[in-house]
Amino acid sequence: MFALAPHVSSVRTPGGMVLLNARTGRYWQMNNTGAFVLEHLLAGGTCASAADELRHRHPSAADRVAADAVALLESLRSAKLVTS
Repeated sequence: MFALAPHVSSVRTPGGMVLLNARTGRYWQMNNTGAFVLEHLLAGGTCASAADELRHRHPSAADRVAADAVALLESLRSAKLVTS
């Protein structure tokens, strides 16, 4: 199960989501697809289940959604924005 790190706050925006790392003052902006993946993970889902849903929503991107979901999660972990 994933969670936002205690020092991270999030706000949903019309175009996606913004995360604020209160320790560094850095903002991270995600589009709607990135926000969906993060919200899915925070709700207890997996990268694989997020990718399955995205394949249904965006069939033309079916060949890359799994790798993109994993890459997003790894970026969030590297930036210490999420914990597992």
